[in-house]
Amino acid sequence: MSRAIDIFNHYLPPEFYDKITALGGNAHMMNRARKMRAMADLDYRLKLMDTFEGYQQIPCIVSPNVEQLVAPEHTAALARFANEAFYDLCQKHPDKFPSFVAVLPLDDMDKACREAEYAINELGAVGAQVFTNQNGRAIDGPDFYKLYDELNKLDAVLWVHPQRTARQPYYQGETMEKYELWWTMMWPIETTMAASRLVYSGIFERCPSLRVVLHHAGGMLPLEEGRMENGLKLYSTRTAPDMQELVESPIKDKVQIDEFRKFYADCATFGSKAAIECAINLFGVEHMVFASDMPFDPEDGFGYVRRAYRDVDALSISEEEKDAIRYKNALRILKKIK
Repeated sequence: MSRAIDIFNHYLPPEFYDKITALGGNAHMMNRARKMRAMADLDYRLKLMDTFEGYQQIPCIVSPNVEQLVAPEHTAALARFANEAFYDLCQKHPDKFPSFVAVLPLDDMDKACREAEYAINELGAVGAQVFTNQNGRAIDGPDFYKLYDELNKLDAVLWVHPQRTARQPYYQGETMEKYELWWTMMWPIETTMAASRLVYSGIFERCPSLRVVLHHAGGMLPLEEGRMENGLKLYSTRTAPDMQELVESPIKDKVQIDEFRKFYADCATFGSKAAIECAINLFGVEHMVFASDMPFDPEDGFGYVRRAYRDVDALSISEEEKDAIRYKNALRILKKIK
């Protein structure tokens, strides 16, 4: 069986939960994840991983991020603890976990930059994770660019994970989102909005070495290909002349859809081959990477991995292109692993 490198999956080191409590934080926010056997039971997780020969993971922490778990004076310590726990995991099982995604204290970008440098240079992380909004704020501001500049300097990868809660309802006048739509429908939109803000703020011009991975096949972006290909040729014409500062961008005069094609998208679509095919149409095979979102499935913690394998196997592309998605693209962008 062909090798596969799952680059977007989640793990909760059991000792991380205890560390949150020790720092006086809100460990109860991790209770749902903690109850998932494949999330925190390493022996069980390894057993499931052995189901597929050649299957490896680049794990990242489960949300919420550290600044939502502990007070500001403890976020750096909790991020450091998580990264060293991931480092130990990779040292003990290098054949299963060749590297990991760094956890950063995103409440303070100076702290985040210091932790990124330590995790990547000292612990061997291949990059770091951010979320699609920071307490409701866009992630293309000057403070975030401190971090992106640092990751670019470190020749690292940036993982972008959607984030929205029931307390961020879409409709005015409501205090809580109904029907869990904050997750099913709004997370793909969160990814789309965050990616678009990054594009128009000029991330790929400013940080040419930075590789950016979007979760869940790039959210809604693949469905927007026609709008970006043709509608953006009329960019800025829908904005009044006295409000043109709203559409000023380093890429204003570029072929804008080409900037979107610079993202990498994963194939964690929960079993939708059509969604993966749609993402390939936008990003191209060379910018698709294998991922599962393990263990958030309704089965045994490994259902989404099985589905990701099945969907890639069923694609109407060559075997060489399937291998590019399964592992070769990951080897190219995660330069520290072999």
